[in-house]
Amino acid sequence: MSDVRFAVAGAGLIGKRHVEAIGQARGATVSAIVDPAPSAANYAAGLGLPYFQSLEEAFAARVCDSVFLATPNQVHVSGGLACIEAGIPVLVEKPLDVDVAAARRLVEAGEAAGVPILTGHHRRHNPLIAAAKSIIASGEIGSPVSVHAMFWLMKPDDYFEVEWRRQPGAGPVLVNLIHDLDLMRHLVGEVTAVLAMQSNKVRGNPVEETCAIAFEFEGGALGTANVSDTIVAPWSWELTTGENPAYPMTGEACYMIGGTHGAIDLPSGRVWSNPGKRSWWEPIQARIAPREAGDPLVRQAEQFVRVIRDGEAPLVSGREGLRTLELIDAIKRAAASGQRTEL
Repeated sequence: MSDVRFAVAGAGLIGKRHVEAIGQARGATVSAIVDPAPSAANYAAGLGLPYFQSLEEAFAARVCDSVFLATPNQVHVSGGLACIEAGIPVLVEKPLDVDVAAARRLVEAGEAAGVPILTGHHRRHNPLIAAAKSIIASGEIGSPVSVHAMFWLMKPDDYFEVEWRRQPGAGPVLVNLIHDLDLMRHLVGEVTAVLAMQSNKVRGNPVEETCAIAFEFEGGALGTANVSDTIVAPWSWELTTGENPAYPMTGEACYMIGGTHGAIDLPSGRVWSNPGKRSWWEPIQARIAPREAGDPLVRQAEQFVRVIRDGEAPLVSGREGLRTLELIDAIKRAAASGQRTEL
């Protein structure tokens, strides 16, 4: 069976990572680079790949079966709609858009046309998340009671030399915490209400740099999340997992999920419990949950292949990406109003 041909639209940092991942994925091949920037033409030439300035040009040339859309956030919807119009399945990098209404239009258009839309929340494809989800679903830690997610790190000054990174919509809530809260939804369930506070007092840019959040899950569990890109600290997915070799690995924890019979911390995968009676006076032990190996970006590309070939349901559909974006939107509204905000 021939490989599924993927065009990668957007030759920036994440687009290039997708090119590398697709190159390692079984049943997949990169068939074109799409990006209007002149530097992208040079990048495509260096890979020996066809180059197009627009998706429409690539579709007309019939060079792809599907698309990885890694363009700037503000053109995700227009690019996604172009794919739907052409009948081309598309994986849209998170967030689907900075505007919930626009993202909803994209998802509904894909559903109406029967064209698969996937969202690039690649962390759900990480084997450690699959193992954690299985542990929680099995009841090993009992009923979830509370969760905590941390994202503390320091983005250097030169990161903000790019003007859009100083503007609303480019802060760590939408850019970074969206990943963490997507995983909380995936592991524990839907969030029904949030409270939030945010600050920009260190750099003074129009965008937030720190946000503290409390949230309530549909099943009754409560949670907290704390995000800041202006703290020198080891507690973030980037610095704890080793998923991306660009970041130093600290070996610390960034997520904790506690239940009535135990708790799990991630990314270590340690499952904590009392071997006998549940009590703070009793011994407590930890076991390391076994898990498979595998690069989540590669696994994401391989799942996309199965979606196209076999009709497998996407692990992270467009609808799932929309629900996570709606949660982020509720957090931003709660932070602006100071009021409990329901979803």
